[in-house]
Amino acid sequence: MKACFTRISVLCLGLSVLAAAALGQATLRRAMDYDADGNADFTIFRPANNFWYIARSGGGVTAQPWGIASQDYMAPGDYDGDGRADIAVFRDLTGVWYIINSSNNSVRVVQFGRTGDEPVARDYDGDGKTDLAVARRENGTITWFVLRSLTGTGTAFQWGSTGDFTAPGDYDGDGKFDYAIHRPGTTAAAQAVYFINNSRDGSVTTYPWGISTDLLVPGDYDGDNKTDLAVMREGPTPDSALTWYILRSTDGSVLVRSYGLTGSDLNAQSDYDGDGKTDIAVWRDTAGLYYWLRSRDEVTNIFQWGSPNDYPIASYDTH
Repeated sequence: MKACFTRISVLCLGLSVLAAAALGQATLRRAMDYDADGNADFTIFRPANNFWYIARSGGGVTAQPWGIASQDYMAPGDYDGDGRADIAVFRDLTGVWYIINSSNNSVRVVQFGRTGDEPVARDYDGDGKTDLAVARRENGTITWFVLRSLTGTGTAFQWGSTGDFTAPGDYDGDGKFDYAIHRPGTTAAAQAVYFINNSRDGSVTTYPWGISTDLLVPGDYDGDNKTDLAVMREGPTPDSALTWYILRSTDGSVLVRSYGLTGSDLNAQSDYDGDGKTDIAVWRDTAGLYYWLRSRDEVTNIFQWGSPNDYPIASYDTH
């Protein structure tokens, strides 16, 4: 299961084969923080009724119908810059974004993209707002189209080949998301390579990390306000453990953790304890349970949220 950006009905329900300072990193957390308390909130989407269910870490529950499972990509982010996550989807059939602004509960509808585009909405200009963005594969290349909230202008940037996987993140820690791709090798077990265009100075970072079949699980696992290179590897059987390989940007050390089960779990990493570090986490489809490894002490926490065949919104950033 290599590309969980695919629409819910097409891929992310197919589990049998088996996602605080610098603006860029704050945006990663705010994409899942609906009450602005600094903690990511447990959130699932239910294809059976097209509802979002949010368990707010600050207290209370939100149930909001939004999107169509067979047509939409989940695209959470802080589009209005109020420090809270906005419920949002990108509709593949029309290339239209539907966003509920958390600041005033108004609805924003924007045409940006077309059928077949991959939504890659992040904060590319560093103004604290998620920018509408899509990655388009055609003629052998990937072109990133970004509608920058800071200027209101659209930009296009070619980065990657059609067989690559998008991997946007703030790898240089300048508060802006960088264009990045993860290029698989020639075979399933071959070395894969990150290619990152650093927004700070336009330099290119090339780094071998993971293998072709790994899932990308971006996050700031060491709390230095930079996205770490991170992949999750499925095992050979449904009962096999998922293995996380994380390259810490602070010192170049490697964190390896076995966490989750191949046949039933979707990655759901985010900062659930509000310490500025991404927590390793999975959502278990068979039981509707979140399991998350608290970064401050590596204690496992379990939270009941959702039912079988739901989808954890935190997995939206998986490729």
